[in-house]
Amino acid sequence: MDLTEYQRKQLALIQKWEKREPNVVSQIIEGVMSPFTKLFTKVVPDKLIESALKGANEAAVFFTDISDVKRDGKVDNIAELRKKDLELSDKLADSVRKWAIGTAMAEGAATGSTGVLGMGVDIPFIITFALRTIHKIGACYGYDINPSNAEEENVFALGVLSAASANNMEEKTAILFSLKQVSIMIQKNTWKKIGEMASKNFLAKGILNIKQIAKIIGINLTKRKAGQTIPIIGGGIGAAMNGSFINDIARAAQKSYQKRWLSDNGLIQMEESIEDLNTDEVN
Repeated sequence: MDLTEYQRKQLALIQKWEKREPNVVSQIIEGVMSPFTKLFTKVVPDKLIESALKGANEAAVFFTDISDVKRDGKVDNIAELRKKDLELSDKLADSVRKWAIGTAMAEGAATGSTGVLGMGVDIPFIITFALRTIHKIGACYGYDINPSNAEEENVFALGVLSAASANNMEEKTAILFSLKQVSIMIQKNTWKKIGEMASKNFLAKGILNIKQIAKIIGINLTKRKAGQTIPIIGGGIGAAMNGSFINDIARAAQKSYQKRWLSDNGLIQMEESIEDLNTDEVN
């Protein structure tokens, strides 16, 4: 089956995103925020993030409402979107992204205005909300969670979260490789093999190991949100950084689920490279 012009352009955009160097904050801003970064890491240690992650997926699934996705997608069952139209799914996902950014910014402004005191509330919220955003965007492409697939879909969501939170290109490339392996296992119904992979493969551990994910997210959020500890202006920084973080999460989710959609519809093979695509025409 041949790709349509729209699908080919989206595939090129996926490749471009995969190759894009993570740029959380500029080195100048990072230097200015250095004193506040130390305060942030004291208030929000990796253990707090790790604790938030452990229950975040289940909470995210519980609070994710997909009724509007069904309504706007004109389907009775979310799985129908997997065989419908990629452009429709992209429009649904973009709507979710805009909603998520607005919600995250409002929460960031509220907790940021309280400075250090709000961090204990803000961090668990933003992690759970990030996963909620991922799951809802997944639904836009026909990937809903049910008891029969909860384990693998939750791992895939954590992989997307990790990819979006990567702090350098080496880290991002490793996570994306693991995410591809997870996608192949889900598609080929060989999920049980992931247990073996986790014990042998460092890249798989990058997705499956909560401590590793917590460390990645911890570094990412420290760079973004250190300024939130500053009195008076913390609310503005909290809103901006929450919005930026969720935008990155949503973009990563869109690209990751687009790729699964294309693969599941026989339009690409996960094992194949897309190096031959011309991405120069894509802005």
